[in-house]
This record gives sequence, structure tokens and C-alpha cells, in this order.
Amino acid sequence: MATCPICTRAPASPDYKPFCSKRCADVDLQRWFTGGYTIPVRNDEPTDDGERGPFKED
Repeated sequence: MATCPICTRAPASPDYKPFCSKRCADVDLQRWFTGGYTIPVRNDEPTDDGERGPFKED
């Protein structure tokens, strides 16, 4: 059986799956909003000026 990724308890209700409660679902959402989770990005394409990077200033 899968456990809650926040507190590791067994899910109490399928309403908040994969979390065990609304509280744990909200904790996870807050981590996304505040940058607690990140997705690694690799940008190997050079920009017009030859520099590598995700942003180009106009």
C-alpha cells in the first residue's frame, strides 16, 4: 500500500490521493508555490549571442 509522500501515513481518504489528508495536500502545494520543489533544466542550445542560458534579454 502506498503511503503519503508528506507524512508517510496510510491514505485515509481517496479524496486526497496520494496524500492522507487535505493538510498534507496543502503542504505539498505550498512547497510548489514557494520553490521548495524544482525541476532540473538543462539548456544546451546557444542563444543568438553565443551564450548558453535559458533567458535572452531584449
